Amino acid sequence: MLENKNNLKAWLYLSPALLLLVVFTFYPLINAFYLAFLKDFNFLLRTIEGYTLFGNFKIVINSPNFKQAMINTFFIVFISVPISVMVALFVSVALNSIKKLQGVFQTIYFLPYVTNAIAVGMAFAFIFHQDYGLINYMLGWIGINPINWVGTGASWGNAMFSLLVYTVWGGLAFKIMIFLSGLQSIDKQYYDAARVDATPRKRVFTRITVPLLSPMIMYIVITSFIGAFKAYSTVIGMFGPSLGPPGNERSLITFVALVYDALEHSGSIGAMSEAAAAAIILFLITLAFTLVQMQVSKKRVHY
Repeated sequence: MLENKNNLKAWLYLSPALLLLVVFTFYPLINAFYLAFLKDFNFLLRTIEGYTLFGNFKIVINSPNFKQAMINTFFIVFISVPISVMVALFVSVALNSIKKLQGVFQTIYFLPYVTNAIAVGMAFAFIFHQDYGLINYMLGWIGINPINWVGTGASWGNAMFSLLVYTVWGGLAFKIMIFLSGLQSIDKQYYDAARVDATPRKRVFTRITVPLLSPMIMYIVITSFIGAFKAYSTVIGMFGPSLGPPGNERSLITFVALVYDALEHSGSIGAMSEAAAAAIILFLITLAFTLVQMQVSKKRVHY
């Protein structure tokens, strides 16, 4: 009787969160799947011509920006995530080893997490400015001529490099916080024993720190991959609605931008269904990568 009463209390405590989850997560997801299979759906009049199995998905895949969006999204995912995770891990280890001013450095690294992404993107656009930017100013010290990173006519490679730098920097704060909390929870006896045995620092890092931190590393990797697949605000922050430098507009379009493109024409027949189809494709790609990473974690993560 007491156990049933406790279970009832637990469900009552969970009910507000479950209600929000159903309303703002499950219902939109189910509705997106439904919309993706409607033929010629008119959002304004709420009329349809019938149902289609792959029609909307074919429209999305055959759209002129689909290939470029896939390339850009995968570039952001597979380059920014590994670099940001490794940089965050090394910075966290360094911060954890110092005592003086540790709180000051933690605050500095935490600032990107509480700063508006659009504002930071504008700042990075100025940093990479061809004439006044800090990057070209520093390159001038070693005799390199100014590079057109984000200005008119900037190449895709230069613009993507600038975006990746911003993406890596913007993602460091959260990762460092998680890694620091994990490092501070590791039993100091492991490090004391290694110190007694005069174990090299590199071996301590690879044999003690990384294995004991592996659950958090895997958590960071999975959440970072999911976040990177949804890249959009970083591009808008640096390049605005053009999604690319002047003269090379939409060269940095991402998969999420495809969804927003369709939503901008939601009054057109079939636009909402195309947006839903694009969202479902992105959801399935992200889900597939997440499941693979979870399978890998079963073999590589030490709990």
